[in-house]
Amino acid sequence: MAFRSFFCCGKASNGKEKGKKSAPTWRVFSLKELQSATNNFNYDNKLGEGGFGSVYWGQLWDGSQIAVKRLKVWSNRAEMEFAVEVEILARVRHKNLLSLRGYCAEGQERLIVYDYMPNLSLLSHLHGQHSAECLLDWGRRLRIAVESAEGIAYLHHHATPHIIHRDIKASNVLLDSDFQARVADFGFAKLIPDGATHVTTRVKGTLGYLAPEYAMLGKASESCDVYSFGIFLLELVSGKKPIEKLSAMMKRTIADWALLLAREGKFKEVADPKLNGNFVEAELKRVVLVALVCAQNLPDKRPTMLEAVEFLKGESKEKLVTLENAELFKADLAGNYQGLSGPEDSSDCISEEKDSKS
Repeated sequence: MAFRSFFCCGKASNGKEKGKKSAPTWRVFSLKELQSATNNFNYDNKLGEGGFGSVYWGQLWDGSQIAVKRLKVWSNRAEMEFAVEVEILARVRHKNLLSLRGYCAEGQERLIVYDYMPNLSLLSHLHGQHSAECLLDWGRRLRIAVESAEGIAYLHHHATPHIIHRDIKASNVLLDSDFQARVADFGFAKLIPDGATHVTTRVKGTLGYLAPEYAMLGKASESCDVYSFGIFLLELVSGKKPIEKLSAMMKRTIADWALLLAREGKFKEVADPKLNGNFVEAELKRVVLVALVCAQNLPDKRPTMLEAVEFLKGESKEKLVTLENAELFKADLAGNYQGLSGPEDSSDCISEEKDSKS
């Protein structure tokens, strides 16, 4: 298989890129070793579950903590997703990308081993088991926004070849002991050949985060990740889910809701009530504006992730003024937001985000 040949000769990119970690330290684990670490994949060790399978907490003989992703069933598709994720994780090293510790491929077992993130996923703090604890103050949210953007920007602009994640969402941004963000889960990722503007592929991802051109036409590009990141930012700031059910027949996207408030200058109303008004209004406004320009339906109007990072950091006052004066925030432009974009039902490739332990 592809992952075997890659690990025979593959190397991570050189360490000169900004934000890169030192040389990779991944290795091949035995099934017996991972069974021991996770207490034979005990239910009490389970951190979360998704369409791919389950993730378990484990502890190695040296006391270090790990997270082990165990694919649900063996199939050609599962094998391919396993190979893609392991290969990409082995290629990339950045402080805001989840690090690969190793993998195991014995018999029909396919397992990927990562660093364990004690604060689990952003999803768990917004909608899951940690949501009542209110651990995400404004400073942490702003830092998570910037760090997540930097991780995705690395994939788009510094990794060789460039990488499209295709599943940017709250459950795929993990938080370490210091609440530093790590973008995770590369099972749906695509490598982009030099010179290619997009790849046409089977649609995969999560309902509410999919860019319309990708959901409808299968055209995956860096801009699709930018769209998903915009939705992610709005979720981070507001504490709302990407799609809100208004009635049995009516749904509203988080972008539609936030855009109406932004056009009226009501940025404070976008803020998560759990913040209790404890935020810097100028920073909140900046993040909301960046989120909305990222989540436009027209891909050529979206910024790149490098531009998104710059906007979020507020390093250029002139560019922020340009952003604030964008046509998007002045008029009700048909085509920029059209309610629920893309397919409304789940499939084996398009899933709905669910609250979980992770």
